[in-house]
Amino acid sequence: MTIRVGVFGAGGRMGRTVCGAVAADDALDLVAAVDPHHEGEVVEGLTVAAGPDALADADAQVVVDFTVLDAARENLRWLAGHGMHAVVGTTGFSDADLDGFREAFTASNCFLAPNFAIGAVLMMRFAELAAPHFETAEVIELHHDRKVDAPSGTAMLTVERMAAASGEWGDDPTTTTVVGGARGGVAAGGIHVHSVRLRGVVAHQEVLLGTTGQTLTLRHDSYDRSSFMPGVVLACKRVDGIPGVTIGLEALLDL
Repeated sequence: MTIRVGVFGAGGRMGRTVCGAVAADDALDLVAAVDPHHEGEVVEGLTVAAGPDALADADAQVVVDFTVLDAARENLRWLAGHGMHAVVGTTGFSDADLDGFREAFTASNCFLAPNFAIGAVLMMRFAELAAPHFETAEVIELHHDRKVDAPSGTAMLTVERMAAASGEWGDDPTTTTVVGGARGGVAAGGIHVHSVRLRGVVAHQEVLLGTTGQTLTLRHDSYDRSSFMPGVVLACKRVDGIPGVTIGLEALLDL
């Protein structure tokens, strides 16, 4: 039996990529596409609907959301209220948002990932393993010029995991800042994070770690949105079996 999948944000570039990946997988059945900004357009043989009622009409079991923060908040509340599982790639949720999702998703499950690229998840894991062996670290993340939140969810999760793995980090030696913000933002553990927004890129991240006489650079590059699709498809297939709210693709990869 195939899993009936709907997509929020189906008319955008990422949404169309998701629709294509779902339609191409034999275990999934794309049954609804929703996007108020692209109503009436055709994606993978489906006419894009303006509102979520199309998901209920199609009896969707799992719904993928790659939209923007304000829309995603409303979308997830609607999905929880209608007993549909959510697979979410939208980032920027606050702790209060996540607490609200945990309260709401009781009849269905919610899976959120700041990054669905398997290579990016491995990069985060490698950074976590390396953290106790280095005294200094910085993270540089680069995204396309339409990404509205900074730093990225991937960068924030990377730093949180590194800080949890090691509480001993060298102090920032900077005493004079010529241009405000030159040292980036200070995240968990005092680790600096730098965000680049550049036309022509998709999603990239470097983790730089240094200790006496050596450095280690971990880098992941997503050159195309298709890099996220194996993770999205995996989450669609597995979300039914992970109760409540789950964060991070590593939960599905046994890392």
